[in-house]
Amino acid sequence: MLEGCMAEIVTEQKVRFGRGMRRETGEEIAALGRSRAVILSTPHQAEMAMDLAGDIGSASAGLFTGAAMHTPVDVTEAALTHAREVAADCLVAIGGGSTVGLGKAIALRTGLPQVAIPTTYAGSEATPILGQTEDGAKTTLTDPRVRPQTVLYDPELIATLPVAMTVTSALNAMAHAVEALYARDRDAETDALAMDGLRAFAQGLPAVVETPGDLDAREATQRGAWACGAVLGRVGMALHHKLCHTLGGMLNLPHAETHAVILPHATAYNQDAAADRLRPLAELLGGGRPADALWSFAGRLGAPRSLRELGMKEADLDRTAAAAAANPYWNPRPVEQDAIRALLARAWAGDPPAD
Repeated sequence: MLEGCMAEIVTEQKVRFGRGMRRETGEEIAALGRSRAVILSTPHQAEMAMDLAGDIGSASAGLFTGAAMHTPVDVTEAALTHAREVAADCLVAIGGGSTVGLGKAIALRTGLPQVAIPTTYAGSEATPILGQTEDGAKTTLTDPRVRPQTVLYDPELIATLPVAMTVTSALNAMAHAVEALYARDRDAETDALAMDGLRAFAQGLPAVVETPGDLDAREATQRGAWACGAVLGRVGMALHHKLCHTLGGMLNLPHAETHAVILPHATAYNQDAAADRLRPLAELLGGGRPADALWSFAGRLGAPRSLRELGMKEADLDRTAAAAAANPYWNPRPVEQDAIRALLARAWAGDPPAD
């Protein structure tokens, strides 16, 4: 992992870390050769977006504060209309996965360059992957046009992120790296990147939970988020992401919380088929079976345990299992509907994971 509070990465993206980094947004807009940014946020983070608009002054062409979970297509269409009305020549997304996803969706349709300023650990900003929801179905695509050109990580922006949201967002990011370890197209470089991200969270997340305002620990976990997101952009997704996309698209369950609940169960489903690949994860988290190690780690941090507490009804188990088993992503273990139904039933009830 990189050292230093103002470190920079330049690969497919320009990535910068440091306290107060959001204040560099105007400079980064100019570096892209642009001057009229539309700033995107959720309604909850509208004040943050307005503060950023004040920071960048005349480079702010407008605000759209209607970003929503799972990137609904109708919200994207509304944001596109606004961007055209204000003659925006670039996008600035400040927020979590919902806002970053909206920026990606607009970029896909317009080609506008993006600056992403993440306020959670979702990691979407590091990937060329876009998930969108329409008519109760969530679909994903991979396209280099959706990856933001610039990412600014500012630990000051997440210093007040509630502990519960911190934990679920971090587990969401960790899920990217866990699946990268057994991806069909993994290699030594992606293994190293995945383990960098997992190690950053394993070491930094307990410190953040204990002292949420610790900016050094927050920055360490942001580096983990970047690594986990970056590795997801280089390998294919498997069962964990298929389940979360199904639950999110069909039932509109909260994104990060769903990842947090599903991760130990999806890992349990695959841990025998990918035993060698998952062994470093188990060793990092204290040994034992990988799924049990994740379950214990999440439990110590106070993560949600059940899909039931997220609003899923028991009556939804059959149809979500059928949808998750249909057109499955590649997975190291064959995806069988009855086994997926049993996995979801345990996750719904909050029971420990089982093979």
